[in-house]
Amino acid sequence: MVHFIVLSIFEHKASLTDVFSHNLMNETLLLVILAAVGFVAGVINTIAGGGSLLTLPMLIFMGLPPAVANGTNRIGIFIQCITSIAGFKSKGIKPTSFGVYLGIAALIGSLIGAQIAVDIKGETFNRILAIVMVVVVLFMVFKPKVNLENVTERIQGKHFWFSILAFFFIGIYGGFIQAGVGIFILLALTSINYMSLVKSNAVKVLVVFIYTIGALAIFAYNQQIDYLYGFVLALGNATGGWIASRWSVKKGDGLVKVFLIVMVIAMAIKLWLDS
Repeated sequence: MVHFIVLSIFEHKASLTDVFSHNLMNETLLLVILAAVGFVAGVINTIAGGGSLLTLPMLIFMGLPPAVANGTNRIGIFIQCITSIAGFKSKGIKPTSFGVYLGIAALIGSLIGAQIAVDIKGETFNRILAIVMVVVVLFMVFKPKVNLENVTERIQGKHFWFSILAFFFIGIYGGFIQAGVGIFILLALTSINYMSLVKSNAVKVLVVFIYTIGALAIFAYNQQIDYLYGFVLALGNATGGWIASRWSVKKGDGLVKVFLIVMVIAMAIKLWLDS
């Protein structure tokens, strides 16, 4: 009888060890996948925008509540922006006062947007995200092309104030959902200010860096951040952002665009069905 009890105890401990090892392997695999998705998103965010269309649904699929996934995603974005700014600076493209002014306008807007994101119901956020994902993908496919040859930048006078107003609303959107905000920033800079794509990308990462400070503060204050997932995601984001900012990657590369469109549509459908 004693032998049977002892044997049962050892078998129970062995089964608990197996369960623990299995869960640890699953968690490790998830973290590796998250870092890989973060890397791809970092590249996409730096050369065009839309990387959060991958990372935000991924965090939700990993079991985080929508608001927590939204806040956690900002850690990766914030650290990626630091490495991207450093990468652009190493190529001689330095932050400008114009970019700082736009960032401040977006920062004010992001405080509003992030608070809305914290207060909204999870199911509602998922459905909004699914719709936004599809809309942004359609915009990527059919967006108007701007011819910037032989034109002069317009960053003073009325165009400066048009930009400030535009970036305030971009900040609200960025603070609320982030996904695809880089695409809208590039559209504003090229269409309102006639800024080249290289300079627009440099301004974009500066603006996102500045307003993400405000969004992060709101999510952190409301305890809507998973720091483990956030820093693992940031590792991938930062690596991808650094490489993309250092290399001369053609914006809107066909393979990247097709991959992003397929993945985003699949994730949007799953998000909608799970809501």
